Amino acid sequence: MGQKSSQFTVEELNDYQDLTYFTKKEVLVAHEKFKSLAPEKVGHNKNAKLALNKVLKLPELAANPFGERMCQVFSSSQDGDCTFEDFLDMMSVFSLTAPADVKAEHVFRIFDFDGDDMLGVGDIKKVIQCLVGELNPFNDNDLKRLVQKIFEEVDFDDDGALSFTEFEHVTDMCPDFVKMFSIKL
Repeated sequence: MGQKSSQFTVEELNDYQDLTYFTKKEVLVAHEKFKSLAPEKVGHNKNAKLALNKVLKLPELAANPFGERMCQVFSSSQDGDCTFEDFLDMMSVFSLTAPADVKAEHVFRIFDFDGDDMLGVGDIKKVIQCLVGELNPFNDNDLKRLVQKIFEEVDFDDDGALSFTEFEHVTDMCPDFVKMFSIKL
């Protein structure tokens, strides 16, 4: 009495626990968050797919300058629309219990706007523009100098782009990296 029945079988919950950094209870909490974004659609359909604009209603994503890009990277259709499993993967990677190297791999993909497996000048410019928002204090020359300075500091092989290894080296030097890229369930 008073207990809600789950839309998931015990086997499904076990699988989700095995494939994520969540406990079964946390998987159910994540599903409740997902369902709260569109209760009319998710209510009794555990396979529902939510449009990007619905997923971005999650406060943690709405406030994140990379929220849309995060959804695109985790979306199985790569358009930002998310199934519960896409959403669960994203929440798991950005959970407090996910290891730094897993976070780094996904943050790299989020920052790799052109999808070429490198962070080039265009990618870094977009990252900066996302971070500073519409009130961009940088003129074109300032932005160019800032990007140049970044590459001088972390482009160890001087090829004009950051590889994942170079990016991971930067994240390893940032003690707050795991906390900065975490979403509390």
